[in-house]
Amino acid sequence: MTAAPASWRENLRADLPASLVVFLVALPLCLGVALASGAPLVAGLIAGIIGGLVVAPLSASNLMVSGPAAGLTAVVLSAIGRLGAFDVFLTALVLAGAMQLGFGLARAGFIAKYFPSSVIKGMLAAIGITLVLKQIPHAMGYDAEAMGLEQFQAVGNENTFTTIAHLAGRINPTAVVLSVCSLVILFLWDDPRAGALKRIPGALIVVLLGTVGNEILVRRWPALQLAGDELVQVPSGGLAGFLGEITLPRWDAVLQPQVWVVAITIALVASLETLLSLEATDKLDPLKRHSSADRELRAQGIGNLLSGVVGGLPLTGVIVRSAANIESGGRTRTSAILHAVWLALALLLIPGVLNRVPLAALAAILIHVGWKLAHPVHLLQAWRIGRDQFLPFTVTILAILFTDLLTGVIIGLLVGAFFILKEHADAPGLTVVSPPGAVLTRYALGQQATFLTKVRIEKTLNDLQPDSRVEIDARDCRRIDPDVLQLLHDFRDTATERRIDYRLVGVPGLAATGATPH
Repeated sequence: MTAAPASWRENLRADLPASLVVFLVALPLCLGVALASGAPLVAGLIAGIIGGLVVAPLSASNLMVSGPAAGLTAVVLSAIGRLGAFDVFLTALVLAGAMQLGFGLARAGFIAKYFPSSVIKGMLAAIGITLVLKQIPHAMGYDAEAMGLEQFQAVGNENTFTTIAHLAGRINPTAVVLSVCSLVILFLWDDPRAGALKRIPGALIVVLLGTVGNEILVRRWPALQLAGDELVQVPSGGLAGFLGEITLPRWDAVLQPQVWVVAITIALVASLETLLSLEATDKLDPLKRHSSADRELRAQGIGNLLSGVVGGLPLTGVIVRSAANIESGGRTRTSAILHAVWLALALLLIPGVLNRVPLAALAAILIHVGWKLAHPVHLLQAWRIGRDQFLPFTVTILAILFTDLLTGVIIGLLVGAFFILKEHADAPGLTVVSPPGAVLTRYALGQQATFLTKVRIEKTLNDLQPDSRVEIDARDCRRIDPDVLQLLHDFRDTATERRIDYRLVGVPGLAATGATPH
């Protein structure tokens, strides 16, 4: 018996607090991605707002949150440098959005069906581990790197591990106390015994207590306060200041070949990252809903086209924000829409308040999300399933940790493909379907007789004993590669010499496929 769908009031009671958590997570990530991309800070916020107000209503997913993605920072930074100006880059982004829209209309989303679950699970675990590692310095008051980055390579010659190693002498005791207390609150909030308290998101409590606590230090013990780059830094100036910082695309740049090269690159990378995030979000969805990849590509294309027109960064589906949405109890796309409303209102009305939020509190929230994604139970589950799942899972994790998201996923896909090919190569090409002891041994050809099964088929035929009576039945085979077809027909000569009564049933002739008779 299927449970009745929740009413809009019930969904709103879940989506409203979830949207506040997503807002708190998205705010520093939008700013961090913009900073790392070499773009104006306001461009990251514009992309975050469009991701909620435009993409979410059009999206195929109820839970995925879109916005500027860390996986595109290197692409954007390089593209801005190559094109020479941010306004020229925006022209490329408009073209990229139109291309993504075209991908969706052409139903290119089928690619998502070929992502192995082991690679998707490895990607989620790797993002979780990266979140934890990248937020440790922020949790300890060392904010040399922009919050929200996911690449192994950090600022200058630093990387994820050297940044952590350089914490010695840079630790701020106030940030440590704040982040530890925040983590305790967040994990206590996970306890079922928290009861009615869980109606208020633990992340919201953490931010409020952290901000109020730091304000008390400002007034009572100024030497202990968190200040400067240890706090959120939102552009101030209200609506007039916001509008004054917006950059518009330079339309005459559409004739430059380099603009089209950048556009194609962004369209491909953003589409792939979105499809990966969509698959991962569907796996995390407690209600196990499935989303249309084609519809998602259309929504993302419209979002990127509009983001380029109004001066924003490229956006994709982002698993960090989506995971925070799910962990906070979000149920429908309303939470993603509302998070953008809070971003816009906070930026225009209370930038001064936002600039008092300690990064250590936000780092604790991201560490908590990362722990959920990378929980050791996922590793144990992959180990129990078997080597063909465990190795792609672990290779994907390691590759993402030491490179970046897309490079790591591609490496994981290659490893996963190896095991798939090996499984097909090891599968029996011919299966005995006659009863034991029968005078005539009947073999059935598999549904897909490809070059991968050729070696197994050849071995079975070569192992036949003299004076055998054999029949190869291909009536249920949907596809026979020319190489396999040639093998089956060529075996007639060998069979005659070995006194084997050999017949083919349902096997097409060589002339029908263009194979060469011998």
